[in-house]
Amino acid sequence: MNIVIGEDKAQHLRDRYTVLSLDTFRVQGHEDLIRSYCVIESVPLQEMKQLDQWRDLHENLMINYGRQNWNYCEQALEHLQGKWNQEMDSFYQDLQERVQSRKPHGVDPAWTPVIDRK
Repeated sequence: MNIVIGEDKAQHLRDRYTVLSLDTFRVQGHEDLIRSYCVIESVPLQEMKQLDQWRDLHENLMINYGRQNWNYCEQALEHLQGKWNQEMDSFYQDLQERVQSRKPHGVDPAWTPVIDRK
């Protein structure tokens, strides 16, 4: 998996590759939020017909993560682990750990999925 920063670059690559949204960052000294994406480099031929289904599940995972729908996230992560030729597994593992740490808090109106970076 290759990480891509920014909507413009991701949009340009979508015509030729599978591009998935990842996290949104707030970088100190920058006014705008920065979206990150990944480019899936290889998918086994036998899995090609499931790409749209997995892409939709991944995008809904990210939406529900932002909504703090922890149960949906856990179920989606269970289904997505091992997909994309395992290129996304480290991201899914990290997201699973974040979900597990947030789930006991329920819905927190002060929480945001945006990651702050220096």
